[in-house]
Amino acid sequence: MKGKVIFFSVFFLMVSSVVSAQDKNAPKSIISMNALIRKYHDRKELQGMKKGELLELYIERIKVLVKTLPYIALATKPGVTMTDLGIPNDADNRKILAEQDEITTNFLDVTVAFQRRMVPYSDTGNLIAAILFYENTLKSLHEFNDM
Repeated sequence: MKGKVIFFSVFFLMVSSVVSAQDKNAPKSIISMNALIRKYHDRKELQGMKKGELLELYIERIKVLVKTLPYIALATKPGVTMTDLGIPNDADNRKILAEQDEITTNFLDVTVAFQRRMVPYSDTGNLIAAILFYENTLKSLHEFNDM
């Protein structure tokens, strides 16, 4: 009985380590997988929202744009990897992509903190216009590949 418990414990540990192990050499998406807009809005719908909700939409759109725009010469949607584009998936390219991701994250942390502090003082009409502008820009990115 004691042997079975030990065997299953060791077996469980081995299986869990294999399952949780990540391949460091696996191709990573160039555009962050969370750089997506769940829903686009129209002016009337935005005018029915509270300023706090508008602020969250505004910040979400900024994040998606910052995570997408620098890469439009390569891809416009999340999920495209270096390998998909024929870019060698070597250590140097993985390192520079990871550094870019870290720098972008740091930039967004500072930007979001600024937005949360300052944008509540903005005019609601300007906030709505900015959200619509960002959404139109993001829609244009989806049509970019058709050009």
